[in-house]
Amino acid sequence: MIVKTMVDGFIDGIVGSGGFGGSVHDLAAAPSPEPTTGINTAGLADFLRTFFAPLFLAVVSVVAIFFLFTREITRFVQFIILAIAIGVIFYVPNIIEVTAKAIAGALGIK
Repeated sequence: MIVKTMVDGFIDGIVGSGGFGGSVHDLAAAPSPEPTTGINTAGLADFLRTFFAPLFLAVVSVVAIFFLFTREITRFVQFIILAIAIGVIFYVPNIIEVTAKAIAGALGIK
């Protein structure tokens, strides 16, 4: 942005004065952009969900197949229940807020 402003000022100086007589005041008077307030994280949650979903499914599949081949059905069922719970927590939007509000409402807390 700074380089663009300098080049634009230089070109305006050349064109405006008919030669290389652009002034420093032309560059100093150029408006500067407004400072940003922070990092934009608007789509971060969706990006992380779409990035980690295939990895999560791959790990769950490998571990589930391991439990099935070793014939540990009890551990397989426990693992599948845990994997479904983790998947719901991470991949259903606003599930934690909705659950917390429901629990608070059931307990009579506002």
